[in-house]
Amino acid sequence: MEFHYYLPVNLVFGRGSVGKIGAVVSKYGKKALLVTGQSSTKKSGLLDRVIKYLEKEGIDSTVFNKVRQNPLTTTAEDAARLAKAQRCDMVIGLGGGSIMDCAKAAAFLAVNDGDISDYIFNRLESDTALPVILVPTTCGTGSEGNGFAVLTNPENGDKKSLRCNAIIAKASIIDSECMMTMPKGILASVGFDAFCHCMEAYISKIGQPFTDMMSIYGMEQLGRCLPLLYEGENDPEAWDAVSLASTIGGMVINTAGVTLPHGMEHPASGLRDIVHGRGLAAITPVVMEESIHGCPEKFAKISQCLGGKDENDCTERIREFLDKLQLTTTLGELGIRPEDVDWMTENCMKVSAAGISCHPVTFSRLGIKDLYMKALYD
Repeated sequence: MEFHYYLPVNLVFGRGSVGKIGAVVSKYGKKALLVTGQSSTKKSGLLDRVIKYLEKEGIDSTVFNKVRQNPLTTTAEDAARLAKAQRCDMVIGLGGGSIMDCAKAAAFLAVNDGDISDYIFNRLESDTALPVILVPTTCGTGSEGNGFAVLTNPENGDKKSLRCNAIIAKASIIDSECMMTMPKGILASVGFDAFCHCMEAYISKIGQPFTDMMSIYGMEQLGRCLPLLYEGENDPEAWDAVSLASTIGGMVINTAGVTLPHGMEHPASGLRDIVHGRGLAAITPVVMEESIHGCPEKFAKISQCLGGKDENDCTERIREFLDKLQLTTTLGELGIRPEDVDWMTENCMKVSAAGISCHPVTFSRLGIKDLYMKALYD
């Protein structure tokens, strides 16, 4: 057995830990670009609190608050221009996965010339960026635990990640109290994304003992705690468990990658701006049902993490999990039309080749098209 594991991320975990942000980031500079969303951190008061924590350590900040779901390459470029204009020497991402990904991309573009799509598709390479500090406010993408930044190109709908060790956070402050104001629908969507990260890394062909162990732990915690929180049980320990599982999900995909569910979802949300977790909810059961024979022993474990018996009831358990979170849906219900399927199939082959190759079952172009067609209605 041979494998390589490398992930230099500093995790600062615990309730109330956001109060330490000034001391944590002070070693990286004196002027921060603070990337956040359009309203949630402002409404919750978190943005103003973070600015005050920074000021106490003598750190100035400039706020960029134009990030939306499925962040665009052009938005990251705008943020990078502001960082350069304000002479920022670090970037802080305060928000959910879209915001953290945009912050990482802005930190990269602030010190690298050229079109970011060239770096995403490996036509250009660089391993430099401004220091990145991340504070997640949703328990989903795990962006605080990896070197990925998923962006959508508005010119052609390509949704693909910039991957670079330089954008791994210098510090990620994971405070579950920052997540407790999430609306139920967002909690369900991001939580299922986190579960898919763990599940896909677990079945990935390039998985390894470290990622397998972490993936199982993440799936167990999400399977147990996410429905409880969704149903309104505001248990701080459950929030901690879900927050940690989300970070683990980001960490395992950094090493083991994602597989076909994410590979197929990105073209859908890139095309129609679908909420990522809902897109996964429409696609995942269909893909997994046709994939169990690829590694039945691992699908048996996935089922057990959701309270099932073995591989034979795995898909049923995934569907039940989605029902508990009121996420059961189809691509058709999310706005995908039959005439979109050919484009999504071709785009999946283009942008998600790595995920396709890591999946335990090999699907042809026609096979992926058939899965899309089934997910339209099933």
